[in-house]
Amino acid sequence: MTLRMRLSTYRNLGIGNVIRVALYRVGLRSGLHPVQKVKGVPARGPFFHPPANPAPQKAVPRRAWDTEPEYFGRTAQGATFPPDWYANVSVPDARAEAALDWWRISDFDPRSGDIKAVWEASRFDWVIAMAQRAVCGRPAEVARLNDWLSEWTKAVPPYRGANWKCGQEASIRVLHLVLAAQILGQVKDPLPGLVDLIRQHLVRIAPTLGYAIGQQNNHGTSEAAALYVGGSFLAQQGDKKGKHWQKRGERQLAERALALIEPDGTFSQYSVTYHRVMLDTYSFAEAWRRHQNLPQWSEEVRERLGQAADWLHRLTDVQSGDAPNLGANDGARLIPLTDTDYRDFRPCAHLAQTLFRDRVAYEDEGDWDQPLIWLGIARPETLAQQSGSVTLDNGGLHILRMKKVAAYLRYPRFRFRPVQADALHLDLWVDGENVLRDGGTYSYNVSEADAAYFNGTAGHNTIEMDGRDQMPRIGRFLFGDWLKAQDVEPVREEAGAVTASAGYRDRWGASHNRQITLEENRLICIDRIKGFEKSAVLRLRLCPGEWRQEEDTVTDGVRSIRVKYEDGKACPLSLTTGQESRYYLLKTPVPVIKVALERPGTVTTEIRF
Repeated sequence: MTLRMRLSTYRNLGIGNVIRVALYRVGLRSGLHPVQKVKGVPARGPFFHPPANPAPQKAVPRRAWDTEPEYFGRTAQGATFPPDWYANVSVPDARAEAALDWWRISDFDPRSGDIKAVWEASRFDWVIAMAQRAVCGRPAEVARLNDWLSEWTKAVPPYRGANWKCGQEASIRVLHLVLAAQILGQVKDPLPGLVDLIRQHLVRIAPTLGYAIGQQNNHGTSEAAALYVGGSFLAQQGDKKGKHWQKRGERQLAERALALIEPDGTFSQYSVTYHRVMLDTYSFAEAWRRHQNLPQWSEEVRERLGQAADWLHRLTDVQSGDAPNLGANDGARLIPLTDTDYRDFRPCAHLAQTLFRDRVAYEDEGDWDQPLIWLGIARPETLAQQSGSVTLDNGGLHILRMKKVAAYLRYPRFRFRPVQADALHLDLWVDGENVLRDGGTYSYNVSEADAAYFNGTAGHNTIEMDGRDQMPRIGRFLFGDWLKAQDVEPVREEAGAVTASAGYRDRWGASHNRQITLEENRLICIDRIKGFEKSAVLRLRLCPGEWRQEEDTVTDGVRSIRVKYEDGKACPLSLTTGQESRYYLLKTPVPVIKVALERPGTVTTEIRF
């Protein structure tokens, strides 16, 4: 790793952001950071009283956390009721630190394993589900809700232990607590215990907001939203700091929307699931703003949020609700108001279209309407049209559509840091099924081999040259020498076909250009590669099924895939088994076509369906 590459990467990150992060870390190490002076005693319950209002008409409560615990969108084996707030449910006997000041705890403590598996229960998803069930005829859920919160406040005293380590985790708790108060009709007359608990969280969040902003990701949006929503909640109770926190959060929410969302709607993290986190955060902030009759956002901010809503709507499959597993995926889902699957993005897309475009994403009523119902948002009459083929060049994405088929081609437009080496990854959807798919993330605290596999070039449907990633790694979450797109040809529609292309040249001099053409019954992918020294490998990750190899073709009886050189000679391919992670901390096997490319030149892949 050269000094030039490191300095270039820091410049790309933004000198101001690097300084914010550096000051935060120096402050903690020196013991001089203001957040280290924050003290507190556990808030005392009860936190909620019996519901003050009935459930909205047509409201359906969640079943999650009723009889089974839910972690990362699926049932967690081995978790207890109430949860053990320091246990890592994915690793037997692994526990996080409980007694130390949070800032003394390592980011990657080997004793706890992946810290996200500890944090998950403390995100308070269950608070929302219990509040929903309480207003839907099960008042005993309020007693259980208070019991669990009392257990939490005793086990997790202010600012000690792993559950206070992350400002974003504290922010998610604030948003979920306030949402529960809204569901239970207790925003105007909350119990002192709830007021104290929310104040304690804002005291933790406010001093480290600069660090969150320096991350250039959803940490800044989440923490700003917590200050905005939580601050206005406290201001109503006469809290002197509440108004200050509200105004600070409001300013930063607006600033972050314009800074992190591109004009085409792409979010800074180049990730579908993180896009949902950001969009749900803004959606709840907007719903809260309306509920409290607070000042509107500027037209510029509203338009940027509308573009972000359009982005997710474009990528969400209408039939399944799923979307390409592009970018990092940490299992996060905010304001969970439905029992829809974790990978169903329709509730988020529908709510955001309603709030920021004044139209519905889906004409028929369905589970995606539940957020509107619970948040008291009227359903618009206007229907958003599913967009056709388009190039979203700010974020580097071609979307090609032909009837019930969609293809997505990623290319490198990195104004923000990339966390996956997935340039020219190809995703293919046929009649609601993700036929060619991304490998996902699996976990942030894994072996080097797993990190290299899921985040590296080998985990994507692209070409790996000379056995290395497309960009050199600088750290766990950082690549250097960010790729720059070349020869980008935007989406072009012709009679019976849609075409687009893009390419790049890496720091070692190897280059790759990919052109895709989508027709009604086939996709043609033309790869032009050169500049590699020893080897190049094309991988195509397939949906699970009865795939088999028949000479130079791979087929499942309905779809077929064949790869050949420009001279018509078939490329040597093999059908192997790889791994994918559609849910955080879960790996499952998938068929993978692996093609060893023997020489530079042009390679054509034909996929028939």
